[in-house]
Amino acid sequence: MPTSSTASSSAASSGIAPVAGPTADPPTSAPRMSGRQKLVLALLLGSQFMIAVDFSILNVALPVVGEGLGFSLAGLQWIATSFALAAAGFTLLFGRVADLVGRKNLFVGGMAVLGLSSALGGLATSPEVLLTARVLQGLATAAVTPAGLALLTTAFREGPLRERALGLNGALMSAGFTAGAILGGLLTDLLSWRWAFFINVPVAALVVILAPTVITDSRPEERPRLDVPGAIAVTGGLLLLVLGLTRAGETGWTRPTTLAALAAGAVLLVSFVRIEQRAAAPLVPIRVLKRRSVVWGNTAGLIAFATETSLVFLLTLYLQEVLGYSALATGLAFGVLGAGTVVGGVLGGRAVGRFGNRRAIVLGGTVQAAATLSLVALGTSGAWVWLLLTATFVGGVGNMLMIVGFMVTATSGLPDEEQGRATGLATMTQQVGIALGIPVMSAVVTARTGAASGPDAVLSGVSTAILVNSALVLAGAVLAGYFLAGGARTPKDG
Repeated sequence: MPTSSTASSSAASSGIAPVAGPTADPPTSAPRMSGRQKLVLALLLGSQFMIAVDFSILNVALPVVGEGLGFSLAGLQWIATSFALAAAGFTLLFGRVADLVGRKNLFVGGMAVLGLSSALGGLATSPEVLLTARVLQGLATAAVTPAGLALLTTAFREGPLRERALGLNGALMSAGFTAGAILGGLLTDLLSWRWAFFINVPVAALVVILAPTVITDSRPEERPRLDVPGAIAVTGGLLLLVLGLTRAGETGWTRPTTLAALAAGAVLLVSFVRIEQRAAAPLVPIRVLKRRSVVWGNTAGLIAFATETSLVFLLTLYLQEVLGYSALATGLAFGVLGAGTVVGGVLGGRAVGRFGNRRAIVLGGTVQAAATLSLVALGTSGAWVWLLLTATFVGGVGNMLMIVGFMVTATSGLPDEEQGRATGLATMTQQVGIALGIPVMSAVVTARTGAASGPDAVLSGVSTAILVNSALVLAGAVLAGYFLAGGARTPKDG
């Protein structure tokens, strides 16, 4: 829901001078960031970029890590899954904890844990130690991401500056996923997989040193109580849901362990809503959960993150299993996707300011869906790589428009004391989307290929999953646009 400041900012950015009486006031120049705001932005964006890199930096190095530490083939995927489970399951809880202990305190503490756990992972000599480090990295990510995003949204008032900051944040987050794949391949080939962990240590140390003096803390004047039953229900529900989806991608949807995890997760998440209706100090008030901007903004974000990260997985299968690319060459190929996300992030804030967040979501989702759909034409010849590079660049631009629209929508119209909750929800959406996209698309590939193997079988499974991926993006964008049309709007959403 637009505020008067948002409306005036949008008018200023569009170059329309407000009229007062018989004469018009002079045109108002677009707001500029102060030097301190630029410093805060650089620090927060740098930390978020590092978090994004951490998600994907080990992906291309997993076989080398497994061989070095003695992981079984079946246990190898837990290097990624253990991180994703912790990051997705605890994000909403830490978003609320940030309101209790102070967002800056949680942000700095989380970065310290991230640096120490990265050092532990780099020094690991057994699978148990490495998985412990990955869980701690996931917990640190669950603390740092919502706290950092809340600090960002409270540092910039709702309007053009916040839209620009969120656009840059989204661009660097998405670029970080791609950069992680490239960097992981380079470090593994040139040095050792251990440097995929060690590289985090100096960055985390620098943030921990600078943040206390650069960032101004923000939290409610009154410290509310923590909703312990709600925290247990939502954390347990998300953990079981992500675990069930991961198991479905590994062993199929009909296994008893998969069905039990999914059912228990669903029960806990339904219980969470019931608990929040009765709680004196709810983790997420029902009034927030009922806002169309929150519900449909987060729905669009969930689909945007799930589809784009899983598309990287599908195209990795295509490049390595069909075209025979090496891990490093695969990572470098995704550099084009990274460039697209950076362009989309830079344009995202402008698109939201010009067209409104709802239309930015629909436009971005439509572009991403069309670009993804074109990948169904991929064949077994290496010449098809040009289609892949072009489509991933265009799709990356569209994906970032959708993500920036989601971030602005999900955090708009709420006071600063509610930003911890809103950004916690938005960050949880991001983490869950990243965690569940790959197992869902992996299950589609497995269902299509069955027991068949070879490049043709892989291509058939990947093509089917790409078609599903494209349909999900388009459906999510259209539904979000339709339902947001009757809810909170920006001045240009009319």
